[in-house]
Amino acid sequence: MTLCPFQMSLEVERKFICDADTLKTLEELGAVCVGQQQFQDQYFDNPQFDLTLRDMWLRKRKGCWELKCPAEETNGEQSRAAAMCTRYKEITTLHEIQLRVAEVIKDVCEDRDAEKASSHQDDSWLSRRNLACFAEFTTARQSFKLEEGVQIDLDQADFGYHVGELEVVVPEGGDVQATLEKIERTAQKLGLTGDRRVEGKMSVFLKRYHPEHYAKLLNVHIL
Repeated sequence: MTLCPFQMSLEVERKFICDADTLKTLEELGAVCVGQQQFQDQYFDNPQFDLTLRDMWLRKRKGCWELKCPAEETNGEQSRAAAMCTRYKEITTLHEIQLRVAEVIKDVCEDRDAEKASSHQDDSWLSRRNLACFAEFTTARQSFKLEEGVQIDLDQADFGYHVGELEVVVPEGGDVQATLEKIERTAQKLGLTGDRRVEGKMSVFLKRYHPEHYAKLLNVHIL
């Protein structure tokens, strides 16, 4: 069984289009490759999309549960650097995830035995809240370091989409503005231009394979 460490943090991320020249640019800048991996993601919601329509993303990766919730913006974060980035609170402890999900989706089955069982790292709690997998795909990732503290991920999804990500994980209570500036410096080094956010893997996946779900998320300005 994979052990999932406790983590409560803020994930700040800027996506960018990557192509055959991206690796060359990273090499020329002296970026250091810090790893390659392949992983499968499964995303869960109920039939009414109660989680994703609140911009909450319940994911299972490498046997670990993660819940990404929208982070509140603070005053002074209306810069271009802020506009190009997404910020999500990332929760990786199963009990905390279940509590957050329970705030949105009430029990389908009020069964105390089921409640007890759900605390033992099994997946019985999913059926109790009528949660099912709505998206599943595999990603091949290469990771690099250039600016201190910024990870550069080059992702290739198995449905044919390539995207790059500049990511910094900020401890709870950390300096978000300094993080945004750090990401902006890295983007400038890479020669990234444009003033619109680049679509992530999930957005493209839903647009291609679940257009009704995608349309609902567009309508409430989640995507």
